[in-house]
Amino acid sequence: MAALAVVETPSGKDAIAEGLLDLLKPAVQQLDLHVHSVRESQVELREHIDNLATELCRINEHQKVALDLDPYVKKLLNARRRVVLVNNILQNAQERLRRLNHNVAKETARRKTMLEASGAFTPRSPSKP
Repeated sequence: MAALAVVETPSGKDAIAEGLLDLLKPAVQQLDLHVHSVRESQVELREHIDNLATELCRINEHQKVALDLDPYVKKLLNARRRVVLVNNILQNAQERLRRLNHNVAKETARRKTMLEASGAFTPRSPSKP
């Protein structure tokens, strides 16, 4: 019966932690890029909503036929408010991701330095014990 033995030495724990950090770092970076992209889209959407609301107000002022566009303008402004709210949430999430990414990089560097200083960090082939 083959069993996976986890070495309970500090270097074994450090190797596992470093592996986890190496695994998570690309995902955090990719997520950060996606959040940044969505935030840019949100800003663009907010600008379009502002332009559309301004244009509707201008049309309403110059319209000879009395069309009540105020409810639509209010809906647009409400949508804009929600876009701003989502953008703020995304900004907070992105900041947390940046801090997490920074902490992952710092912890990885710290652990690598500790391993190199102790002489326990020797790259070896996965097939060798």
